[in-house]
Formats: sequence, C-alpha cells, structure tokens
Amino acid sequence: MIQDIAPYKFDNQYHELEPRDEDTVCLFAGSTILMHTEDDSVELPKYADFKAESQLYKFRYLFSIDENRFFLASPLDRLQKGTFSSEQIDSKVHDEFESELDGFKYMGISSIRAIGLKHIRFALSVAYHLYVWYRDNRYCGRCGCELSPMKKERGLVCDSCGNMVFPKIAPATIIAVTDGDRLVLTKYKGRSYHNYALVAGYVEIGETIEECVIREVKEEVGLDVANVSYYKSQPWGFSGTLLAGFFCELVGDDKIKRQEDELAEAVWMKAGEIDLKNDGVSLTYEMIEKFVKEHNK
Repeated sequence: MIQDIAPYKFDNQYHELEPRDEDTVCLFAGSTILMHTEDDSVELPKYADFKAESQLYKFRYLFSIDENRFFLASPLDRLQKGTFSSEQIDSKVHDEFESELDGFKYMGISSIRAIGLKHIRFALSVAYHLYVWYRDNRYCGRCGCELSPMKKERGLVCDSCGNMVFPKIAPATIIAVTDGDRLVLTKYKGRSYHNYALVAGYVEIGETIEECVIREVKEEVGLDVANVSYYKSQPWGFSGTLLAGFFCELVGDDKIKRQEDELAEAVWMKAGEIDLKNDGVSLTYEMIEKFVKEHNK
C-alpha cells in the first residue's frame, strides 16, 4: 500500500527547521502540485530553486524520509483556494495555475498515485494532507484571530484565546461485503475515477467504526451484514482520512438497492470473474486481491 515504503524510513516528528538548498519543496495550488514528469521519472523542486525569491513564501518543515527533508511552500502574496475536490480531479497539467519555476508544471494531485518511486508517492500524499490543513486553518474558529505555529509539536495556537488546532484526520471505512465466493463491487458516481471499488464511508459522530460498517453497507447497497472483522488500516492523505478496512458477511436478502446519488454501479461479482490487479497503492485493491486469492485456490 502507499505507506509501505521500506527500506526507507519515514520520520514525521515535528521540528522547527530552516530549509537548506538540497531540501525538497512541495508547492500546491488547489488540488495540484508543482513538479516535473518525464516518462516514469518525477522531479520535485528544491529550496535552491526558490532561493532567489524565498521572501515570497513561507517554508514549513513537514517530515523526513531518510536524509531527504520535505518542506511546504506557502505563497505570502495571495490567498490559497481549494479549487478542486481531492480524488475527483485528474492528473492532467493545469495551466490555470502559472508555474513559478521553469520546467515545472502544476499536475492534478491524483498523478501522485502513478509515481514509481514508492517513498516519493507516499511523501507527497502526506504533504498534500498537511497542505490542506495549513491552508484551511489560518484563523481561530473561536475568536477569529490569526493562528501561530506551536514550537514543540505540529499544531497551531491562538495567541489571543489559547485555542489549539491540530491536524485533521477523519476516520473512514473500506468494506468488503462477501457472500461465499461473491463480493460487492461498486463504482462512484460523478468522479473521474471509474474503476471498481468497495463500499466505503466516513465514521459519524457518536458511532463506533464497526457500527459505521453496518450503516454504510445498508445505506449504499441496502444489504444487512454480520461477522464484521477488521483487516488493516491505511493513511490516505488525498482525502485527509485514516482508512480502516473490514470484511463482513451477508445476512438475509442479497438484492442490492444502490444509493443512486452516491454510486453509479453496485454489483455482486464472483471471485473468478474479478479481473483487478493490486495497484500497490490502495487498501481497497489489497482487500480485493486478498478475497480473490482466498476463493480461487
């Protein structure tokens, strides 16, 4: 999955650091990232590329992977807007955002998923998650004053009223609904991502993750399930979520009643009919692969 980057080591402990020339800089606009791609290679800007105009940006240390330090660049001369909506965007070049650096272009954030270097792919997904949080939390929601970075941990604090704001992580579920050798596969409605997926949804306030599984299955495909079993979790920076994967079993009627405003398609499919390869990125496809292997022995 996207977080499996061994032998590289991810260090997300917060430090107050100043960028060095060789440090990697992540510059986002809306749901795009500034980078250069050619064939299967990807190049990200370094601090040295910004040094001549560094006074135009605020540079925040994000994390390190081995000796490679990553910083977030935030323009000081303009408001950063959330132009697109996470996974609904594509990987094309977005020329509506003018590149600050020669040779670099703004690419839709979903292009990160196709990067061959697994540690870079993961790094940029986490960087995007933090970019959205910093972008959307400039002012205190309690008193309206500007927030300041904390000194010893990753957080923001209001110097006026003392309100503290920490990175937003939303819990969500990925759900494999099974009935013997059959699995429910879905397709999202109104998104550029058209491949099959599993039932999924956010955990609501006041419910457990297991209750979320049962509720989301009922809401999206109209089925009752039991024997809910946890599989594995995954950080998913593209939508600011922590995904928890579950398998569950059908109880009662197998007739699917698709939630039409959420799903374009929802079908039962036998393991032998599923022709989807693990993309090495998502929890969804690892779970589908696990199901297929277990029922095609």
